[in-house]
Amino acid sequence: MSSYQHSSFQIHQLPALNDNYIYLMESKIDSVLAVIDPADASIVNQACKRLGKPLTHILNTHHHWDHTDGNKALKQRWNCTVVGAAHDAARIPCIDIAISPEQAFQLGGLQADIIDVGGHTLGHIAYLFDDALFCGDALFGAGCGRIFEGTFEQTWQSLQALAQLDDDTKVYCAHEYTLPNLRFARGVDANNAALKARIHRDTQTRMEQKPTIPSTIGIEKSTNPFLRPLNADFRTEYAHINHIDDTALSVFTHLRQTKG
Repeated sequence: MSSYQHSSFQIHQLPALNDNYIYLMESKIDSVLAVIDPADASIVNQACKRLGKPLTHILNTHHHWDHTDGNKALKQRWNCTVVGAAHDAARIPCIDIAISPEQAFQLGGLQADIIDVGGHTLGHIAYLFDDALFCGDALFGAGCGRIFEGTFEQTWQSLQALAQLDDDTKVYCAHEYTLPNLRFARGVDANNAALKARIHRDTQTRMEQKPTIPSTIGIEKSTNPFLRPLNADFRTEYAHINHIDDTALSVFTHLRQTKG
């Protein structure tokens, strides 16, 4: 379990399944202990036991089983409050509070902005607590989620919304996909010095069996190929090489289709 300090809470990162991350957010100002996207109830229960605290909330970013599979057992064990997107209320197990994007959500003494990041799924949301972003499968280290339910345009709009956050915002995504994503990034952005440095750094990190997550919005903007269409030079060169329109949406769409 890796832990990260923020001003009013700390984040405990729990590896799960093959490459998932579950996050426990422990408030420093009250008794809130919330889990984000509990893929496995037993792992969460073990972490609560180590912390000596009961689980108070479950926050789901979207309905996929590897983000909600622990909901029912955790609800039964702790009688905690389950929070998820109103759009997906029918597909999130045991949901108690349905929330909508662009609203503020109060979690005890902590407040989150709810961001619409639809595309991977239609009802996908992200939670922004101060400088900590919990974005599920919308944005990964050097990647983004596959588009299962939404459109390329919707997904691009969602990524642009995340790119507008402060550069030092920590990106707590739900999977350790960084190295495979970086291999794809190197193939489409080979002359990017920031990308070369990240490949070296994150490769070493994984050799040490440490997580590459959290990243930051600033790092993603400079190295993530699915945010690089925001850069005019990258966009123009990529469009020229691939004989496509040089609009950001066209470049993003081609990148996402190419990666598969």
